[in-house]
Amino acid sequence: MVFTNRYESPFGGITLASDGDALTGLWFEGQTYFGSTLSSKNDEKQLPVFEKTKEWLDCYFGGSEPDFMPAVKLDGSEFRLAVWEILQQIPYGQVITYGEIAAEIARQRTARMSAQAVGGAVGHNPVSIIVPCHRVVGTNGNLTGYAGGIERKIGLLKLERAKI
Repeated sequence: MVFTNRYESPFGGITLASDGDALTGLWFEGQTYFGSTLSSKNDEKQLPVFEKTKEWLDCYFGGSEPDFMPAVKLDGSEFRLAVWEILQQIPYGQVITYGEIAAEIARQRTARMSAQAVGGAVGHNPVSIIVPCHRVVGTNGNLTGYAGGIERKIGLLKLERAKI
C-alpha cells in the first residue's frame, strides 16, 4: 500500500508518498513524471514520515538548511540509483553539472557515460527537493530543465542563495 499526504509550499502544492515507513515520492502538482511511484491504490494518511518531511520542508522553505533528513527510500534501476546517490551529496546552495555527474558515474563504472543519460535519471528523481535534482545545471551553469518547471528551479536555487 502507498500512502499520500499534501503540503503547501511557497512554490505550489506538493504531494508526498510513503510505503508507511519512508518517503518514496515528493512532487510538485503538475510536474513532469508526477506520481511516478504511486500505485493505482493509495490512501491519504497522516504518518510520522510525513510529519518529519513537513518539518524538513518548513525549515527549507523558511530559508535554512535542514540539519536532519526524513527517511527516504528510492526505487529505480542501478543506474538511476547511482545518479540519485550523487544528487544527495550535492551541498546546500551549490550546483553540479550533468557532465560532472556523468564523469563520476563513468569513474565508478569504468565506462563511458553521457550527460544526456544522466539528465534522464535526474529528471525521473521521485523525491524532488530532498534529493536535490534542482542543483544540477548545464554546462557553464546554464539553467536547463527541471521536472517541476524552470521557474521553480530558479526559485529553489535563489532560496538556497546558490551561486550559479
